[in-house]
Amino acid sequence: MKNLDQRNQIIEYSLKLNSTNLSPLRSGNISLRGIENDIEGYLITPSGKKYETLKTEDIVFMGLNEEEKKNNSTNKPSSEWRFHRDIYASKKDAHAIVHTHSPHATAVSSHGKSIPPFHYMIALAGGNDIKCAEYATFGTEELSKNVIKALENRSACLMSNHGQVAFGKNLENAFELAQEIENICHQYTIALKLGQPKILSYEEMKKVLDKAKNYKKG
Repeated sequence: MKNLDQRNQIIEYSLKLNSTNLSPLRSGNISLRGIENDIEGYLITPSGKKYETLKTEDIVFMGLNEEEKKNNSTNKPSSEWRFHRDIYASKKDAHAIVHTHSPHATAVSSHGKSIPPFHYMIALAGGNDIKCAEYATFGTEELSKNVIKALENRSACLMSNHGQVAFGKNLENAFELAQEIENICHQYTIALKLGQPKILSYEEMKKVLDKAKNYKKG
């Protein structure tokens, strides 16, 4: 089977979605950029399967130009395949994508607002705030367009009334960023219980963003 190592890695991190409580049961999805039969595309978790039951043959490959599944797998790709495809098409530095329905990110996303720089770790997503993509029905082209807009100059965003999505240079990197976003959302909900938190200035966040470029190189 082609891309066996990548398929196993997707299963490994899918199980982590459950064990870390980033996404329970079947919720959320994971993908990795890849090539099969000289076709550039991505491997993605299938639709509707519990992660604990996943086998390598369940992982679905899709080409970047495909509008629907065109392979021999008996499984359909995740219903969210469209924004995975569009992120890979528009973000050359995206090699892995993690989408979760993590509790605190989903709670914050239900307000449909961006997270302001109440903490400097906001910069890990690439900007001076974390954008929230406007709501659209899951799996639709409209949702994909909203996500791409919210990810402008960023590597993670919230999805209104839905959850969060993060991408990175590999699955470890993307998964860690999704964990960071969930933690930031948790901190933000606690901060709001005390009132409106102090917001860091644009000038301070510019300094932080410059420093953040080297944060993960050590």
